[in-house]
Amino acid sequence: MKQIQQNDKVTLIYTGKLENGTIFQDSNESEPLVITIGNLDVPPSVEQALIGMAEGDNKQIRLEPDEGYGPRRKDLLQTLHKNTLADKISPAVGMILSLKIEKDGIEHHLPATVVEVNDDTIVVDYNHPLAGHNLMIDITVMAIEKAS
Repeated sequence: MKQIQQNDKVTLIYTGKLENGTIFQDSNESEPLVITIGNLDVPPSVEQALIGMAEGDNKQIRLEPDEGYGPRRKDLLQTLHKNTLADKISPAVGMILSLKIEKDGIEHHLPATVVEVNDDTIVVDYNHPLAGHNLMIDITVMAIEKAS
């Protein structure tokens, strides 16, 4: 029986959930996830959990925030004046904006979630939406292609 090893190409069906059961991402047999062990296509702790699994095996993996999208960082909250937004935008809590950030002379567009709306300002959060959450990943191995 083939078992997953480093550099193998692995086809998976998975469901990613928060601890409260909310599904944040999943795949199915018609659209499986295909990864190569060692390429860090998934977090390192998920790759390590896959090592030794065989076709047809199922496993549930629990990721702490440090193993997933990191802890929530307060320094990634920013207060902006509403007049810095385009006139067409009426910000609301939960809205995701694409904001321009300059770093080292290069302009980047980053997603930011509106977390607070006041009369003249808004507070946006640059943390990944899954930051700070424990994640549950249910995995079924569909196929393994051995590294050559």
